[in-house]
Amino acid sequence: MRFVIVGGGPAGTEAATHAARLGVEVVLIERDIIGGAANLWDCIPSKAMIATGGAMSYLNGVGAMGVGDVSGHLDLDVVRRRIGAITGRLESSTERILESQQVEMVRGTGRLTGPHTVVATTDAGERTYVADAVMLSTGSRPRIPEWVALDDRVLTTRDAYPPEVLPEHLVVIGSGVTGVEFVHMFSSLGSRVTLIVSREQVLPRKDPEVAAVLEEDFLARGVRLLKGARAIAIEREGDTVVVRCDDGRVVEGSHALLAIGSIPNSEELGCDEAGVEVDKGGYIPINHHCQTNVEHIYAAGDLSGKLPLSSVASMQGRKIAEHVVGGHSLVAHRHLNYDKAASAIFTDPEIADVGLAEADAFAEGRKIRVTKVPFAASAKALINNDSRGFVKILSDPATGVVLGGSIVGQHAAELISVLAVAVTAGLKVNDIVESMLVHPALSEALAEAAE
Repeated sequence: MRFVIVGGGPAGTEAATHAARLGVEVVLIERDIIGGAANLWDCIPSKAMIATGGAMSYLNGVGAMGVGDVSGHLDLDVVRRRIGAITGRLESSTERILESQQVEMVRGTGRLTGPHTVVATTDAGERTYVADAVMLSTGSRPRIPEWVALDDRVLTTRDAYPPEVLPEHLVVIGSGVTGVEFVHMFSSLGSRVTLIVSREQVLPRKDPEVAAVLEEDFLARGVRLLKGARAIAIEREGDTVVVRCDDGRVVEGSHALLAIGSIPNSEELGCDEAGVEVDKGGYIPINHHCQTNVEHIYAAGDLSGKLPLSSVASMQGRKIAEHVVGGHSLVAHRHLNYDKAASAIFTDPEIADVGLAEADAFAEGRKIRVTKVPFAASAKALINNDSRGFVKILSDPATGVVLGGSIVGQHAAELISVLAVAVTAGLKVNDIVESMLVHPALSEALAEAAE
């Protein structure tokens, strides 16, 4: 059996390695970077820069812990080299794993020319593969409105890891997950930041209590929040970037950064030739096995229109590999439940959640039990000199089953794993309460919230 994968991001590499272990002949076609552009050109560099900003913020706060005369100087060249080293190492590591599994890696673009044929276009020419199964996982790219002309001061997210110079005043357009991460990143590095918020709170799809903690931190850092405004034009006046909003307000800065979503890379995949349906947004609809309307052709990652998370893409790739070989019928197999995927926002404080959201539960008229514990009551948070945030757990009042939760605070992205396991496995709050956790540790707040 030959399994051809177009796109070597988290979904493609996971599907390739897992299918190869299961005895399938795998061909992986990737035009840019093994590991995925969205992952190694977006996610990893942004988190590396956030880590640098976090180190600078930490240095600024150690005086309260008894450490004096500490200051940090930002060197963008060092940051740039560090990011390159990290992404290069991750790509090399992924390539070695694929090679060890005898996956055929093709550097080029892949295109369907029929239901079972994929043409790979490389520098050496074209090669046609006849496939028993195909997976499309070509990711997405930043969305750029027609009214935007990019240059050295009007940037997309991929132009900012890091930019050539640190912005004196950065205007961030978009207050979703990506936008708030950039606000945190550049304010930590020393830039003045204005955030244009089209709604009445940042992170409009998140718990208002969660958003409130982040907004409070932004204001404390000197970030200007322009609420209820939607950017409609960006103009250059010399070295000044002028952003105009639909309500007449105008913001001037040294740079502007677009963080207003992404577009799936589906245009040149040959979906029409293979009979694969594509919706109006450019996404490829899939079923619970990640199959398209053509049963042996699968789609995963950002292209599938599901949660745009690397963790979700990787799990989709694993499930697809199992389905390709029929392994899902031989072992216990769980369909992907996207409502139970954990997610995190790497601001300061960090934000993470999983499962049922409180607002959604109330909107559905669903009875839930909500318990909340602030980190101000945590010994470890006080030791760390950072008691911002809280742990919130949602459970079924009748059964005690954990339905979801949110965490705001230090290491929230790590701590949410406990609640993610509980939600996925159907554990009860008492299972968390009776776990003997470390003291002192931030995780103790989980047990206290569950009690």
